[in-house]
Amino acid sequence: MGRETKEIEENRKTRHKMVVVGPHISIITLNVNGLNSPIKRHRVPGWIKEQDPTICCLQETHLSPKDKHRLRVKGWRTILQANNEQKKAGVTILISDKVDFKAKQIKKDKEGQYIIIKGTLHQEDITLINIYAPNTGAPKFVKQLLVELKEDINNNTIIVGDLNTPLTPMDRTSRQKINKEIIELNEKLDQMDLIDIYRTLHPKTAGYTFFSSAHGTFSRIDHIWGTKANINKYKRVEIISSIFSDHNAIKLEINYKKKAEKGAKMWRLNNTLLNEQWIIEEIKEDIKYYL
Repeated sequence: MGRETKEIEENRKTRHKMVVVGPHISIITLNVNGLNSPIKRHRVPGWIKEQDPTICCLQETHLSPKDKHRLRVKGWRTILQANNEQKKAGVTILISDKVDFKAKQIKKDKEGQYIIIKGTLHQEDITLINIYAPNTGAPKFVKQLLVELKEDINNNTIIVGDLNTPLTPMDRTSRQKINKEIIELNEKLDQMDLIDIYRTLHPKTAGYTFFSSAHGTFSRIDHIWGTKANINKYKRVEIISSIFSDHNAIKLEINYKKKAEKGAKMWRLNNTLLNEQWIIEEIKEDIKYYL
């Protein structure tokens, strides 16, 4: 085997070794409609393990600060909660043991309406806000909360939760027009460069997360919002059914491009190889095979 043949063979081996996928994370959010039932507390961990998210966000847990030990999921040891003394509202964030997460700051609402965590995930900065909005006056509540948390929101922010608000007529089967409060909330989202990730990736799909037996209508009142700056990182978002709650979950998959390590050796093609016709043919065959 000649020198050029050996070199092209080494290049091919190196190329195959260089198929590296950047860090991938998934975030799932669900209103569990209370966790005081022992049966439900048993079923929820099984559901979380089945979905296997990097981060799991729960709303309306109805746990008090004293009850936080009641929620335990093997493989998700990092559990952060904001609970209400009256066992109302309540939000929780669980983070998988499989990932390298380091918390820098945690903010908890005493009423259990929201929790904020700031930290690094796979060495990427992340700010996660988990919200449970009240049934009445939800759009106004969420808009005011966004104003109050403006300093905490940046390009790495993901906002999830049961926001009790359909943002567009497509988000409910009645196709009812959105009111003034929702219009103002949408305007605030636009001002802050925040996007509804589900609607962005599914502009014509009418997906729903909640059924109102009182009104006989389906709606999408649970959301995952992100920033316009990171729109290319949001790879997939879907609605996931759950049999223990009156809500469905939403799951988002995010890809982070792996940064090259400083001083790392980068593979480069030896351009002189392109002077050989047989090597050019080899490359053509490889491209043909790839396509």
